[in-house]
Amino acid sequence: MGRTTTATAAGPRPRADALRNRGRIIDAARELAVQYGADAPLDEVARRAGVGNATLYRHFRDRSVLMRQVVLSVIERATGHAERAATEEDDPFEAVSRFAHAAVDERIGALCAMFSAGFDPYHPDLVQARERFDTAVDALMERARGAGQLRADSETGDLVVALSQLTRPLPGTTCPANDRFVHRHIQLLLDGLRAPARSTLQGSAVTLEGLRAAR
Repeated sequence: MGRTTTATAAGPRPRADALRNRGRIIDAARELAVQYGADAPLDEVARRAGVGNATLYRHFRDRSVLMRQVVLSVIERATGHAERAATEEDDPFEAVSRFAHAAVDERIGALCAMFSAGFDPYHPDLVQARERFDTAVDALMERARGAGQLRADSETGDLVVALSQLTRPLPGTTCPANDRFVHRHIQLLLDGLRAPARSTLQGSAVTLEGLRAAR
């Protein structure tokens, strides 16, 4: 009986270790994609994750599978921030602000580079994740607009594009010091989104639907 209990208790450990390794690989790939683009060496991904190459390939058979999972992870985590902000913040614009700062920490700017990684952007998992993200962030913006706190000539795509640009250094450049300015610049962006508007924006507002169609 004692041996059975011991074996059962020890059984989940390899799975827990595997999940931790998988998470480390995804996080390392995300950071390297921000810094170097989707072509970051997989050897370096493994090194930063603290695992061997064999472990990396055991979880992800090639670059496209890894990058698709990274994109999925970033979208899902950003969506979670939006959904929690909506339920936990009474002030509609504060919910938008909370999501924006959290999305910056998730480095959503890495998504642009990773969409050139050769995987299918219309994979069912990605389509479903994007739909959930769009719904969650649209709801935040619409709530703030309905409360008269968001300028009427802005759309959700404007916010998402700006967040992506602010968290996406040019591939091949190393500007780690820039990270300390990101939240400051996000706050400047958010102040510009507040109603009443103090200027007239050039061009048309960017919807998420229009943003997806332009890719």
